[in-house]
Amino acid sequence: MKEVASLRYGVIFKKAFCDVEIFTGFVRDTLGITLEIDKVETEKTFDTPVGKVQPRFDLYAEDKKNRIIVDIQHERHTDHYDRFLHYHCVALLEQIKNSSSYRPNLSVYTIVVLTSGDKHKKDVLVSNFDPCDLEGNYINAIPHKIIFLCPKYANENTPEPLKEWMRAIDDSLDGQVDETEYHLPEILKIFSHIERDDISPVEKARMIDEYNFEELKQTQFDNGLKEGEEKGKITEKLTMATTMLKEGFDINTIAKITGLNEERILELKK
Repeated sequence: MKEVASLRYGVIFKKAFCDVEIFTGFVRDTLGITLEIDKVETEKTFDTPVGKVQPRFDLYAEDKKNRIIVDIQHERHTDHYDRFLHYHCVALLEQIKNSSSYRPNLSVYTIVVLTSGDKHKKDVLVSNFDPCDLEGNYINAIPHKIIFLCPKYANENTPEPLKEWMRAIDDSLDGQVDETEYHLPEILKIFSHIERDDISPVEKARMIDEYNFEELKQTQFDNGLKEGEEKGKITEKLTMATTMLKEGFDINTIAKITGLNEERILELKK
């Protein structure tokens, strides 16, 4: 077993996937496209916001020979389907904002890796922008796509070799991987990049910052749920009291059954 830093952290994910060989291998096995690139940009932004949206792309590469842009995002948000739709559209609109044509020069593919999972529990989801008829036949007019990958839900139906990438990402999350279970050279290279002993002090500090931020978001989410549950219980009691008043129950009986005080019930009655 090899001790590794978890790919749940953005700093670690970018450390591994900004490697051109790893990036192109991952794109090849996800999209079936062979990129010709010499660099991968991290935290890419455009100079001018498009439609008041200025996203930051975790990993971004342009293959101008084959007219393709691919960006890979790993971060999980509660609004990730909407968020990365906007990101994807910004990469499209950036190409045509000064053009007389609505057709962008480069095809755009966005791959979103949801390391924390997703409520829909699907291994692969595809947002396909190509029009299709009512029988589901695409016309192959628009190539742009968004691919959502949830490594924890990889299963026997997940296509190889994409499944090996997803297993490797999910396997890293507990900080240990068994290299003998993997065969793709790019995946073995990932494990080399993220070996725990090779993580710098700066990278460790950023991991701690990310961890604390995730803890804060989870606490806020849990508090919101608790507050929502409390509001729901009060609403339920008020609804019950209102119904009982309409049916002629006396205030004392309603108070005993609902737990509301008599003053609140009198307000409802008024």
